[in-house]
Amino acid sequence: MTRYKTLIPFAVSAALAAVSGGAQASGFALIEQSASGLGNAYAGAAAAADDASTIYFNPAGMTRLQGRQVVVAGHLIVPSAEFNNAGTRPAVSTILGAGPYALNGNGGDAGDLAFVPNLYLSWQLNPKLYLGVGVNAPFGLKTDYDATWMGRFHALKSEVKAININPSFAVKFNDQISLGFGVNYQTFEGELTKAVNYSFLASAGGIPGVPNNTEGSNKISADDGAWGYNAGIMIKPGPDTDLGIAYRSAMHFKLSGDVTYQGRPAAVNALLGLAPVFNQAGDGPVTANVKMPATLSFALKHRVNNQWDVLADATWTGWSGLKTLDIIRSNGATLESTPFYWSDTWRVGIGANYRLSPPWTVRFGIAYDQTPTQDTYRTPRIPDQDRTWLAIGAQYKVSQAGTLDFGYAHLFVKDPLINMVGQPALSPALVAGRGALIGNFDSKVDILSIQYRHTF
Repeated sequence: MTRYKTLIPFAVSAALAAVSGGAQASGFALIEQSASGLGNAYAGAAAAADDASTIYFNPAGMTRLQGRQVVVAGHLIVPSAEFNNAGTRPAVSTILGAGPYALNGNGGDAGDLAFVPNLYLSWQLNPKLYLGVGVNAPFGLKTDYDATWMGRFHALKSEVKAININPSFAVKFNDQISLGFGVNYQTFEGELTKAVNYSFLASAGGIPGVPNNTEGSNKISADDGAWGYNAGIMIKPGPDTDLGIAYRSAMHFKLSGDVTYQGRPAAVNALLGLAPVFNQAGDGPVTANVKMPATLSFALKHRVNNQWDVLADATWTGWSGLKTLDIIRSNGATLESTPFYWSDTWRVGIGANYRLSPPWTVRFGIAYDQTPTQDTYRTPRIPDQDRTWLAIGAQYKVSQAGTLDFGYAHLFVKDPLINMVGQPALSPALVAGRGALIGNFDSKVDILSIQYRHTF
């Protein structure tokens, strides 16, 4: 156990330092929780139980593992999202429509390379009882645009980091039925920045002395921690077949933090707090409530013969609980309200394993992942769309105790559309002050993963 006590704080520190980046499951969920699963595009993950990463996918799967096991994995995620303008109208400086801003570019590639680590430890106490713990990042997001791009009044940088610690146990009732349960403590951090149109705010508030095309920026940072749980069942109806059902609970965060403004004109500074419009330009504490979704997975793994396995699964994610993101000041005033109105999603996948030789196994997989976003409410902060996964991987047994896994996946992402004019939640004044961003994104993702498993 000394090794375990050393590894856990190290993994938490590494995860906090490393994890952020474009989310690669629906919304901003991260499904990259093992390299062994990536080669199958995570098809059948709740039934595979190949290693201790089953703690995340289905804790009941620990009953398929012998002895003690340590799994360390890392994932290099390379997303790309480039905006194509299709009729964007610029922001203006006054409520009468004067002083339009220049449309200064498409923002560059908003995708940002990310490294996501995982650590899992499992321990067979006796033939019936198993313990484990996982440290991972179930959510993550980062989009970052050029500071002068045409959509800067809507979004510059958006970043989410979530770290999850997941102690678990599993009970093997007999050769056919096993149950598992885990407790989750998760930290959640968010940072949002955008440009601020001070000229338009001054015009709306009747403040003289602020020239046209005067802009700055703001940053909202907030964090919280929350508790949740996960549970699963493994069923073995025959010697070559495993069925898995797994559930992860929703997580409710009450974020607290601050908003700060940069580049605020002296004329605005002098009148902060004297009128409602100036609520949009003052530093101070803020709060927000965010609900991360529950998931429910149904999975199958079947051993066809001595060389082939087939895997399949379907996972539901309850994104419909994310309706709006309301940033609230300490006096109860709404600083900003972003509509999401996301929908629940399904992810389906199929995969196969081929045992090439005693030390080598090759993996294949394909998956289809729905987006929770709607065209009507999509924003450049999360330009998400449906994606199709193609994945390949390999496993090499280094020794009787050690195993290496490698995986690669390419995600074909349907072009996300953006139309900030048609959003019901945006008033004509907000559209005028921020600009009417209209267009689509060229998006794709590449993922490369490596993992080491040691059994003792």
